[in-house]
Amino acid sequence: MGLLEKIFPKQRENNIDGYFKTLNAYIPAFTTYAGGIYEMELTRAAIHSFATQCAKLKPEIQGSAYKNLEKTLQFKPNPYMDTYKFIYRLATILSIDTTAFIVPLYANDYETIVGFYPLLPQRTEILDVKGEPWLRYTFSNGQKAAIELNKVGILTQYQYQDDFFGTGNKALLPTMQLLDIQKQGIEEGIKQSAMLRFMAKVGQSLRPEDIKKERDRFSKDNLSSDNTSGVMMFDAKYSEVKQIESKPFIVDAEQMKIIQTNVYNYFGTNEKVLQNDWTEDGWNAYYEGKIEPFALQLSLVMSNMTFTQKELAFGNQILFTSNRMQYASNNTKLQVSSQMFDRGILTTNQVMDIWNMPHVEDGDKRYIRKEYSEVNKLDGGEGNAIKG
Repeated sequence: MGLLEKIFPKQRENNIDGYFKTLNAYIPAFTTYAGGIYEMELTRAAIHSFATQCAKLKPEIQGSAYKNLEKTLQFKPNPYMDTYKFIYRLATILSIDTTAFIVPLYANDYETIVGFYPLLPQRTEILDVKGEPWLRYTFSNGQKAAIELNKVGILTQYQYQDDFFGTGNKALLPTMQLLDIQKQGIEEGIKQSAMLRFMAKVGQSLRPEDIKKERDRFSKDNLSSDNTSGVMMFDAKYSEVKQIESKPFIVDAEQMKIIQTNVYNYFGTNEKVLQNDWTEDGWNAYYEGKIEPFALQLSLVMSNMTFTQKELAFGNQILFTSNRMQYASNNTKLQVSSQMFDRGILTTNQVMDIWNMPHVEDGDKRYIRKEYSEVNKLDGGEGNAIKG
């Protein structure tokens, strides 16, 4: 039994009535993008920094339904990866393909969810099975698997043309081509500038094969490691020998900056984020613009695929919180800890999380200062102090 059979232990694809009809897509199918976004150094760095920070998100389950799944989500969502790898891979797939799939792992009854797995299919089609939409995945090794659409979580970016899937990263293709041209230009420039060291003019006419032999002899006698004296000597057959000054090839800095800016704008990042050189304000901007939207979508997608409408109505949900992101300065941490703790907003253990310290016994209790009074009780009236 392979990985496919473990993820899809009971395939129930039958009675296919063709493709499921959508409002905008004639054939609702999604193909993984093969444009090499992850093969370029700058774009991979942008994707990696985003996925790394997203992987710090902490899954939490609110409500009583599936509460037993909380530890599973926090440590090992499936038998093959821990939570960090699970979230990291989702963020990476989403950035590259603009569509990421999460499938539930079921117990033997095919109803009880026991885990989650991120898929990377080569092609995905939406089929009509007895009037209900199903997803049929085709993987790079040719294997296929199908599952009901309502059981799957789908994360998207740039969703416009398709009712279910992201549009893709074709808009980045011109910048990718510029990056490739720039890289090739640097490589060729370095090769050319390092190739020729001397130019020698032979004072007589020679056949091409004799010129080659003489060049090899001249190089061996004067330019190889065998010449330990450091002195170059040549006879009268050469009318002139000149040393060529090698200059490094430099790409225009302004053009390079424009290409980099295009990548930064597309991925919503900047140089400081990629180099882990952010300030507190800079990090807050990156978190609100990139990581928080991902956390919100992931929370909604996983809540909807896990809980029934009735369970959702009773407040059951999966949240991905950012209490592991230690981006604030010590001064800010101190202010948040003191201001939030004595008002009963944070527990002792939540404050310990802020300081990246281990939890303590009875640390989930909340405390509040007792000298607070209602405003309308301050004019000579009996103070109505809030008690913990």
